[in-house]
Amino acid sequence: MLLSDLIAFVLFCSAAAFSPGPNNFMASYSAFNFGMKKTLPIIYGVTFGFPLLIICINFGLSIVFKKYPEIQKIITVAGTIFLIYMAYKIATTKNSDNKEVKNPATFINIVLFQFINPKAVICAAFITSTFISQESFVKDSIIVITIAIIISFFSIVSWSLIGKYMTIGESEKKLSSLPIFLSVPLKYIAKNFNFLMSGMLILTIIILYL
Repeated sequence: MLLSDLIAFVLFCSAAAFSPGPNNFMASYSAFNFGMKKTLPIIYGVTFGFPLLIICINFGLSIVFKKYPEIQKIITVAGTIFLIYMAYKIATTKNSDNKEVKNPATFINIVLFQFINPKAVICAAFITSTFISQESFVKDSIIVITIAIIISFFSIVSWSLIGKYMTIGESEKKLSSLPIFLSVPLKYIAKNFNFLMSGMLILTIIILYL
């Protein structure tokens, strides 16, 4: 992989990973409602699930997609249905200080979700077709997968911390020390955080179909 290609890949992967999407919204929602510790299954699931998706597409799944394009459409529909369900669950979750409630997301759930996550499938297919050449297949694959793991980890942790920060922001005492132009919107966002994440998830689905 040329240096220019490497830079382009890092920029694309960073933009895809850090931009709003299903994984990031679920991580923020989880950290807000259950805390960082109970969000670890999502963090690890995305960190290793997305690179695993790249590996699968890289080593044959892309051929299946090209031969049977209807399979990719079925995956997109299944992913959309799941995301709508998640948006409903997020919107109907009541904000609570009781962090002992079990987070329904598990490591295996999140890893498997990557294979029906429309955004993840599209990005993985683009990455394998653009940044992995047949001439240096093994070398490029190792580089792409390694970078994907690193960027996936930092992006999902960042979005988890956003959710955790909003939990801290719920405290009137914390907010009172901030300027009013910050405390008012933060208070509003914190109290309606689940609705915000649900709405953003629905918006993501709409954008994917545009």
